[in-house]
Amino acid sequence: MRQLSPQGQQVVNDLSQRHGFSQDAVMHMMFAVLNGNGSMAQFSHPDFGGSGQWMRGGMMMLGDMFNHGLKSRVDALCQDISNILSNQPGLLQSGSFQSQSQNGSEQQNQTAGAPMGQSTLFLPDPDENWWPMDLGTPNATGNQNNVRYAYFANIHRLAVKTGNQVWVYDTLNHLIGGFSQQQGSGSSIAFSSQFGTVDLSNLPVVSRDGQPLPAASNPVASLRNAPIGVDVLTMLERLGELREKGIVSDDEFKQKKADLLSRL
Repeated sequence: MRQLSPQGQQVVNDLSQRHGFSQDAVMHMMFAVLNGNGSMAQFSHPDFGGSGQWMRGGMMMLGDMFNHGLKSRVDALCQDISNILSNQPGLLQSGSFQSQSQNGSEQQNQTAGAPMGQSTLFLPDPDENWWPMDLGTPNATGNQNNVRYAYFANIHRLAVKTGNQVWVYDTLNHLIGGFSQQQGSGSSIAFSSQFGTVDLSNLPVVSRDGQPLPAASNPVASLRNAPIGVDVLTMLERLGELREKGIVSDDEFKQKKADLLSRL
């Protein structure tokens, strides 16, 4: 969980004096706005009349619904916090890399793609850089339902953390734009790319917890390195399935198809 730095605590003190709310209330609202990615907040604090919701642009709901003076003060506080957070490098997420809810389940949509940087308002999160360091700096990060994502577009890699395990996938020729999770007993993770929605299990696994996995776990590598004795027709069927799922591009399909047919 994030904690305020000395600079962050000073910002809380200043906002407390400016808006006439307690430091505890301001701190509560700062984390609420942060959790809302700077554009919304769901909060519950006595200073704000109990539970309420704020959205940038004018929407304000308070438990004390007829206290217009309090509404104005809370809105001003949220606006100030939003502006302050937006000026912190790498703190708020932006871009098109999204996690989306499925089947009407209530989940907060999140975006990623913010430039990497260090906010001065909060102490570093010891678990912030959870992916293998040899992957470098991700182009986008995100999380949903205790699943965390880090996308490395330049090297065609995707790191996914579920529980205490970190899986690294080869994204092949996919340009990943977001993630969604199917809820229920058959829960699964899917991602969106230029080929539409694809199940994450269709991507080749490169490593798990830092340990490389054998080529057998990589369907594309298996096709490329298949021995001559393998049933060519079976391999052609498998190749066609990979193209339909978007794992193999049309050019890769044609190239490998020609290679397999040459073995007949």
